[in-house]
Amino acid sequence: MSDTTAEQPHQLDAADSTTVRLVQITDCHIFATAEDCLQGVNTRQSFAAVSAAVKHQDRLDLLLATGDLSQDGTSASYAYLAQEFDSMGVATFWLPGNHDDSDAMQEHFAGKSIHASKHVLVGNWQIVLLDSTIKNEVYGRVPAAQLDFLERALKAYPDRHALVCLHHQALDCGSEWLDLKGLKDNDRLRAQLVQYDNLRAVLWGHVHQESQRTIDGVEWMSTPSSCVQFKPGSKNFALGSEAPGYRHLNLYADGRIETAVYRVDHDKLETD
Repeated sequence: MSDTTAEQPHQLDAADSTTVRLVQITDCHIFATAEDCLQGVNTRQSFAAVSAAVKHQDRLDLLLATGDLSQDGTSASYAYLAQEFDSMGVATFWLPGNHDDSDAMQEHFAGKSIHASKHVLVGNWQIVLLDSTIKNEVYGRVPAAQLDFLERALKAYPDRHALVCLHHQALDCGSEWLDLKGLKDNDRLRAQLVQYDNLRAVLWGHVHQESQRTIDGVEWMSTPSSCVQFKPGSKNFALGSEAPGYRHLNLYADGRIETAVYRVDHDKLETD
């Protein structure tokens, strides 16, 4: 599917006209084989625990999968993820992360519930998904073509509240080693984002940490990984002790946002 096709708006009906209900899952780091682990955590087992929790959420309208869905970029990892996302029975929209292979994602994310569109219209809202990845690099950047897409999308629907998603952090997270591997020129992205009166929230993954800041009425949020967590505020690489998690959001018709992070009971979560 071409970038132009992916940028075409995808109209989605919300179950309730007053509230759009969605979840974000990010940084799953799935391997080709079921036995492989990341830092001692079996990522398929942790993903299954998160997936089971999401399935118990009532009346979800969509799911956002915001990158590093695979650890090794293999066809087998995406085939597994496609099957799992389809089993959730909710419209799923995705972004690549620095560990992902975009071509393989396009090939395998063609399930009945998985959509390649990066512009979603639902209720009184629009959701724009920006690709911040750079091939063969851990850090990211939102290129000019993606900024142009963002501008076209938000200006085309000025009466719809906007949620913008990407993989890399739009705000530094305060872990020095992570911010060095974060979004380059993030001040340029923020400067463009705040120009739009309909912007309500910016959402990302990559940092394996939970955060939320309100700046001039806009929510800036990161979401935990569905597997291993990184220790907040660390100068050098360090793992956190928190359990795998995901974020739930209610997007109200008047532009308000209600959100919370949920973590799963995962008694086999051991890190090495």
